[in-house]
Amino acid sequence: MNPNLNLLQPYPFQRLRDLFKGTTPNPSYSAINLSIGEPKHATPTLIKEALVQNLAGLSSYPSTIGTLALREAISNWISRRYGLAPLNPETAILPVTGSREALFAFAQLIIDRSKEKPVVISPNPFYQIYEGAAFLAGAEPYFLNTLPENGHAMDFASVPVEVLSRTQLVYVCSPGNPSGKVMSLAQWQVIFDLSDQYGFVIAADECYSEIYFDEAHPPLGALQAAQQLNRGYKNLVIFSSLSKRSNVPGMRSGFVAGDEKIIEKFALYRTYHGCAMNPAVQAASIAAWNDEAHVVENRTLYAAKFKAVTPLLQDALAVEMPDAAFYLWARSQQSDTALALKLYRELNITVLPGSYLAREAHGLNPGENFVRLALVASLDECIEAANRIKKMSF
Repeated sequence: MNPNLNLLQPYPFQRLRDLFKGTTPNPSYSAINLSIGEPKHATPTLIKEALVQNLAGLSSYPSTIGTLALREAISNWISRRYGLAPLNPETAILPVTGSREALFAFAQLIIDRSKEKPVVISPNPFYQIYEGAAFLAGAEPYFLNTLPENGHAMDFASVPVEVLSRTQLVYVCSPGNPSGKVMSLAQWQVIFDLSDQYGFVIAADECYSEIYFDEAHPPLGALQAAQQLNRGYKNLVIFSSLSKRSNVPGMRSGFVAGDEKIIEKFALYRTYHGCAMNPAVQAASIAAWNDEAHVVENRTLYAAKFKAVTPLLQDALAVEMPDAAFYLWARSQQSDTALALKLYRELNITVLPGSYLAREAHGLNPGENFVRLALVASLDECIEAANRIKKMSF
């Protein structure tokens, strides 16, 4: 077997199950799970109806590049959302079966193993797919610690030139998981300049881009930043998804867009990879990308939860409103694993230890003493959880 499989670490939720093994939660409380970033809001009716109305499509093999109608719907959405000239749906956009599999597959496309010791840079804490993708592509992960003191930003000034010269791919997540921070135009400028200098590809993970709290100020996107800096899309590909935006994580629908030369090669790769999107899902995706009303409603639900929960938790944990996404990244005075175990055992609340989302790098694990709370449960459950934690003896 591929020896690099031995480099893969257990997924955070497996580590959480191991942490809780043999522990019985307090039966006087109902269980509230805030550990996993799985949307719980209702799937919009218009998406379900489009799915049902197009089940006849199951009788045909789908093409890897998807229907032109879907690619046009995505192009139009990108144009509306970011104020860009429409991308060419024939050459700059590729539907994918969720951003997770595309983020993984992308490294297999990009990494040139013939070059000595290729590097993949990612933020730390990070979405674990980035690390696994790097290992199985034959590359070495290099982690940039994103800490409160540097605004949870990736500090590229700290990366040695020797590492940058071997870097072939950089994963960027904005809005970030778990911090919820949105990258500024100046931060994008740094990454673009380094990409132009060293030739690495930028994979911009934007799966949380549509969960934010100020309708007048949506998060800056990578393509949008490139346009504002008059750069173009060379070596830049964005990854987006309907899972969080439209509450359809089980539909597995997203897209990649950007550098046309890379998209062309990715389409070729995916032809052999065999992951074309279900035709009924494509039809439902068109309905989703064409409608914004349900997305605004979704944001309203999340905003209500953050408004209610954040002040309650501030009495017990160091926590503040994120820029975007649906996570609270809360600092604790005690070990993150000890706190997670305590919350589970005493209050029947499940949160994710921050250290499980990070790696030891440059002398520290930047997730230590943090816990991630995903406000995906109902408003009442989120408030109940916050009130339990508020009353807890720390």
